[in-house]
Amino acid sequence: MRILLVEDEPDAAHLLAKGLREQAFAVDVAAEGEEAIYLASINNYDLMILDVMLPLKGGFEVCRELRAAGASIPVLMLTARDDVRDRIAGLDSGADDYLVKPFDFHELLARLRALLRRSQSLQPETIEAGDLKINTRSHAVERGGQMIALTAKEYALLEYLARRAGQVVSRSEIAEHVWDENFDPFSNLIEVYIQRLRRKVDEGRDPKLIRTLRGEGYLLTASNDHPSV
Repeated sequence: MRILLVEDEPDAAHLLAKGLREQAFAVDVAAEGEEAIYLASINNYDLMILDVMLPLKGGFEVCRELRAAGASIPVLMLTARDDVRDRIAGLDSGADDYLVKPFDFHELLARLRALLRRSQSLQPETIEAGDLKINTRSHAVERGGQMIALTAKEYALLEYLARRAGQVVSRSEIAEHVWDENFDPFSNLIEVYIQRLRRKVDEGRDPKLIRTLRGEGYLLTASNDHPSV
């Protein structure tokens, strides 16, 4: 999942982005409102975390402009203002949820999960494909009852494929949702991580779940309708 974090305080942005990346999110950071609007117009984000107090263009205005332009990206607004009128203003500007600073990081994660579930038509907490089970809350992965240890990025890639199970996912779609703006489109990083997942998820097991369709992309499926090429 790829998140746009809009926060002008460098230390806060760094700590929050670090924590989110450790939870397998890809994170882009914008320090002011105009930059946030631009990045949201050229990238396909799964969610935005938007601070209210921003230089030049505040969070309320950013949110209103995004909604006026037809953007449906879920927005979690952050603010130090605890006044009910401010919370109402944030929600009326188009935010989906509102969190007052200081907040517990685990509460932030819970709110992000809730927003993502809503935006993905209430997808279940556990994703299954054949004998593969993925708990999207704990990030626990098992196949045939055996636990599989994954790095944060391996997990992010596997979850994205599993959420699109049975569908061919292109390389560009993976780059958009699993990596951030620093991803080099000419690198072979996606192929490297696909191979890592194959070793951990498929090696020594049948059927093979992770398939490559030459010239099209990748898919995760327990069906034999899409043989690898």
